[in-house]
Amino acid sequence: MSRILSIICLLLFISLRPVWAQLAQSLRIEIPSDPNEAESFDITPLAERGVLMTIQTGNYYDNTPNKFNFQRYNTELKQIWRTEFKQDIKFRPVLSYDNNQYVYHLFREYDTDHFQFLRLHLDDGVIETFEGNLIDQFDIQQFKVMGSQAYIGGYHHGRPVVMSFSFFDSSTKVLPGMYVNHMEISSLEIDEIRQEVNVLVHSTKRSCRFSIRTYTYDSKLLRTVDFDKAKYTLISGKLLPVNRNESILVGNYSTDCTPYSQGIYVTRIHHSDQVDASAEAVNNIQYIEFSQLQNFFNYLKPHRQQKLLARALKKKEEGKDYKFHYRLLVHDLQPTPDGLTMVAEVYYPQYRGNTLAYGGYLRGADRYEGYRYTHAFICGFDIQGKLLWDNCLPIKELLSPELTEMVQVSHQGDRMVLAYPNDGEITTEVIQGSKVLKETEKFKLQTNTQDEKITFTAHENLMAWYDRHFLAYGFQKIAPSKNYASQREVFYLNKLTYTPETSPAKPADATTRKNDGSER
Repeated sequence: MSRILSIICLLLFISLRPVWAQLAQSLRIEIPSDPNEAESFDITPLAERGVLMTIQTGNYYDNTPNKFNFQRYNTELKQIWRTEFKQDIKFRPVLSYDNNQYVYHLFREYDTDHFQFLRLHLDDGVIETFEGNLIDQFDIQQFKVMGSQAYIGGYHHGRPVVMSFSFFDSSTKVLPGMYVNHMEISSLEIDEIRQEVNVLVHSTKRSCRFSIRTYTYDSKLLRTVDFDKAKYTLISGKLLPVNRNESILVGNYSTDCTPYSQGIYVTRIHHSDQVDASAEAVNNIQYIEFSQLQNFFNYLKPHRQQKLLARALKKKEEGKDYKFHYRLLVHDLQPTPDGLTMVAEVYYPQYRGNTLAYGGYLRGADRYEGYRYTHAFICGFDIQGKLLWDNCLPIKELLSPELTEMVQVSHQGDRMVLAYPNDGEITTEVIQGSKVLKETEKFKLQTNTQDEKITFTAHENLMAWYDRHFLAYGFQKIAPSKNYASQREVFYLNKLTYTPETSPAKPADATTRKNDGSER
């Protein structure tokens, strides 16, 4: 009898114990990839509408025309439609852009001012093309589309230029007031609500000025907001409209004219002729030094945290600024029911040098390796721009050849799942404001069958998709578990689902988390 009771109790324990949150691989697509072919794959998430896969083959330098294979899938990764576009050999791809209705590709005829725009309808895969002339020797950095106008930003002979191109009549315009020396384009942003274009620029001279130049849909200068009289140098910024008359500007700042951030700032931008927008924006700036954030330094070991903060405090007591040396990649601002969230990744360029005889070190022999990420931090603001909370995601051993957004955020009610890919694994952390609900965990990507093994992974990417789902994709070499000699190379697309726990874990303050990170 006691044995039966023990078995019943054990079964009840198993059935009633909480199911902890986890990342699970629910669906996977594999497309064979030929390493000897010039081909590239791109993924465009379309939220609940599915996902678009773009496969490009051909190489301009090998005199083989570019062929684009567009395939749209639903959320179950079942193909909805497929279409192909064969590009003329004279055109080279430059940049792409997407919105809710279309995906756009910008092409350029080599060494001329002739350009082509491709517009792909996401509903049915119908393709349209538009051609026109911009300017020659145009180093293009930004490409956005609003309505039937494309906006292209870049540099001509070292000076910034932003042009508009009409799909309706192929006419072009140069946005006024941009073509000056010692100025760079920080970002080009489209405001669909007001039908405006915002160009955020900063000067590279010793005074290092930052300003926002707003243009109408038809490329007329509407207003300029200057931050010349700001206390510190604004390095970059991201805009988010909060109502018809105001936007919030968030970014990073420096105490001098360098790319090294001292902290983040937030201010409100008024879109009214009755208000001096520049004076109002400067007066409203809130500067938040990194040492004022509760969890920014949680990627460090506790004793390193204490040491760094003690040095910063000592400088403050002496009436001086402690010089932080952080480079930030700031993501687009995300609206929330309470206000907005800002995500930024901290990185530094990494080089590998040669050691010389007698312990000498030759900087000129350095070899650039890529961008090393140390951590990401996320901040929540209310609708007035007041900082509500902050949190941190330590990033370990992540080196990327290109500076791209690696950390993705999935909003699940008042919780957020932070995730990034590295070496065939996905690292996740679950937060709730400044609380860490679940510390970092790793999930290894799998193939569709158990008798295969992933032997190599490259060009890993992760995107927050919709609801609780992520998309992971890249290239892998896969071999049978018992025969590594017969490997195959594939482009993979995985649908990953983060299942919340049925019994919430006790929230822990972010400052009390386990920490074995190390300082750069």
